[in-house]
Amino acid sequence: MSYLGHGFHLVKPSPWPLLSGMTATMLALSLIGWFHGVDFKLFCISFILIAMVAGFWWRDVIREGMVGNYTPRVVWNLKTGMMLFLVSEAMFFVSFFWAFLHSSLAPTGEVGGCWPPGGIRPFNPWGLPAFNTALLVSSGVTVNWAQTSLKHGDQKQTLMALGVTIFYGLLFMRVQTYEYWHAAFTVADGVYGSTFFVTTGFHASHVMVGLIFLLVTFMRMCSKQFTHPIQLGFRFCVWYWHFVDVIWIGVWFLIYWWGTWSYMF
Repeated sequence: MSYLGHGFHLVKPSPWPLLSGMTATMLALSLIGWFHGVDFKLFCISFILIAMVAGFWWRDVIREGMVGNYTPRVVWNLKTGMMLFLVSEAMFFVSFFWAFLHSSLAPTGEVGGCWPPGGIRPFNPWGLPAFNTALLVSSGVTVNWAQTSLKHGDQKQTLMALGVTIFYGLLFMRVQTYEYWHAAFTVADGVYGSTFFVTTGFHASHVMVGLIFLLVTFMRMCSKQFTHPIQLGFRFCVWYWHFVDVIWIGVWFLIYWWGTWSYMF
């Protein structure tokens, strides 16, 4: 491969950035339309289209990494970009945490002057939320097990560890769904309901993305695609899943435990 006198990898012209922007706009508009009575099928079509574009784009990125186009400078830039992406995602949760703290530290008369607001029966933090916390912390251990096994060239152990991690993630989502279904309050129940469901729901969406990331990594591992010593795809998968773990610990501590302290005690 010729580097043209510099350490960067110049990608070929790609239609995916433009198409992803168009389909993302369609998805947002169809979601707004659904809220205003437009047929839900338009939202489903938009979701399928953006999923297809993302799949084709990620396919091209995987191919770029497999053919050896990543120079040391490119690897450093990709790692920096991934870290900045995770920081930007963390800022979303910081804003949600701040909204929760702002409302709970000085509750107004509209919510009864107390927190949780009058009439709200929150979850016991030591019940299902604690179980989900144990699941995600355990999944962080197993994904590290997978990464260590990959470094030692043990494909069987790597696949086993990834499978256990995926199982923990799916079980987490099942418990979260059960919790939502049996909640004694809704997203329409004032500031407590809105901050609770927006924060936990946004985290759940990140868990789903992480599960997709893990499933793709599992399939690539089955195809023996992680023979290159850099293994950026695997490493980024591990980073993202640890990000999901750490954020959930913050959600449990702030939303479930600290936010229900006065109610429980």
